[in-house]
Amino acid sequence: METRIFQVKDPFEEDQALKEAAAILKKGGLVAFPTETVYGLGANGLDATAAARIFEAKERPQDNPLILHISMPSELDLYCKDIPVSARVLAEYFWPGPLTLVLRRRDLIPDVITAGLDTLAIRCPDHPVARALIRQAGVPLAAPSANRSGRPSPTRCSHVWEDMNGRIEGIVDGGDCKVGVESTVLDLTTSPPRLLRPGGVPLEALEDILGEVAVDEALLQQLKEGERPKAPGMKYRHYAPKAPVTVVCGAPADTAVWIFNRVDQKTGVLCFSEYAGCFPNAVVRAMGKSDDPAEQARMVFHALRSFDETNVTKIYAQCPDESGLGLAVSNRLKKAAGFHVEMVSPSLPHLTVFGITGGTGAGKTSALMVLAQMGACVIDCDAVYHTLLSESLEMRQALVKRFGDILDSSGGVDRKKLGRIVFDDPEALLALNELTHTFVTQEVERELEQAAQAGVPIAAIDAIALIESGLSKRCHRVVGVIAPEQLRVQRLMRREGIGEEYAILRIHAQKPDSFFRENCHAVLENTNDDLNAFSQTATALFVQLLNEIRKEERR
Repeated sequence: METRIFQVKDPFEEDQALKEAAAILKKGGLVAFPTETVYGLGANGLDATAAARIFEAKERPQDNPLILHISMPSELDLYCKDIPVSARVLAEYFWPGPLTLVLRRRDLIPDVITAGLDTLAIRCPDHPVARALIRQAGVPLAAPSANRSGRPSPTRCSHVWEDMNGRIEGIVDGGDCKVGVESTVLDLTTSPPRLLRPGGVPLEALEDILGEVAVDEALLQQLKEGERPKAPGMKYRHYAPKAPVTVVCGAPADTAVWIFNRVDQKTGVLCFSEYAGCFPNAVVRAMGKSDDPAEQARMVFHALRSFDETNVTKIYAQCPDESGLGLAVSNRLKKAAGFHVEMVSPSLPHLTVFGITGGTGAGKTSALMVLAQMGACVIDCDAVYHTLLSESLEMRQALVKRFGDILDSSGGVDRKKLGRIVFDDPEALLALNELTHTFVTQEVERELEQAAQAGVPIAAIDAIALIESGLSKRCHRVVGVIAPEQLRVQRLMRREGIGEEYAILRIHAQKPDSFFRENCHAVLENTNDDLNAFSQTATALFVQLLNEIRKEERR
């Protein structure tokens, strides 16, 4: 069978490609088409013979029901009966959109579509090409995802071609799907309503409208032998690449460390983008940042499929947080793994402390942003110092006792007065540093204790004088951030609006790179202004250091 690809020029006008694709559907043929979620494999939803061909083309089990796609919400009554008010409210909010409702079906719906159940899964897709194709065909379209059964769902025309070339009559190319995971499936024939499949509409959005929504056990484990699924994707291993998948659940930093210890050249790693540089010996695919479930949803199926182009023999996948759209991504990954899941407890039994130091303009802030993304509490010693100057009576009294009249009219420290005293007197500057280090260290210790009590896994102490102050002894690892002088000069000029000569003077007044190489456990070199590249390098280093610390804790 020849499979044609139809290029739609304008779904809002008379389009020859859509007419030809619709003609195939009217004759009982199969045509894949884009929706906002994934590509669907469409057949006339009122023609049992045509719908049966879907199961053949996909090699899909007959007890796995199909979803009926309609072009307008008003068509709901044509195919469903006993429709509750809640269905109409949800349709008003979310249709067209990635929400499938399970309702009582009318008799004109063939049994093959519902797998013999008296319920029908139905939705109105939010894609102009999909709705235009349904209108041109003049019938609702029964359409599961347009992939071979068990394979990752297709989010691009090329994915459909890989699986369906020669099996179906046509593919309508509508570009990449914007959501990337299938629709949410909600059963409204039960009380309370039951979530059968998480998808493009988050559970929380449904709860905002309906109140209580039950979550079906099939989201957490495979259906038992003999159980009948009420919606697609509930029963069988699904969304899977050829190599076996293990889903690794836990805090991103901890799952990265867990995977780090288990990879080799034939291991595939599906990870959050910021951890992509952590596994140099593995075949790595990124699926978006850990805090961006929308990007994860768009990328997850494409990433899973891409492993089939490699020689990997196993795949580890970081599992996203299961709130919002993350629940859908997590569900798809666990289905791809056949619910083979590893739960990773926090790798360290107590607070892990990193010290971050380096000269002005080297890139400490960028390194600290990476640690913050890994769940770290960041303690800025410069901010602590300035807070103490304004709020600590004890510190002000100690400064006055040592340096005399340095207060302004409001009782605060006049930093200009203090500066004039210490900057021309090395002994006075040394005394100021010793005094302030004492107070800052005490406050840092207090904040570390608060973080530990709150169960924070990682803390990062940010201080230029981390080593000189003695705070480095409080850290499990000290990381020095260095950068070429010219880059530091340019960053200082850009950030603080100062001239080149003053920027150079400030940098020369600080410790040289050799000091950090000699006194830190590790050094991060920030050699250009590519923030993404530096962030990946920093993440890889911190994962490696966390792994070292964990091994030490076990001894």
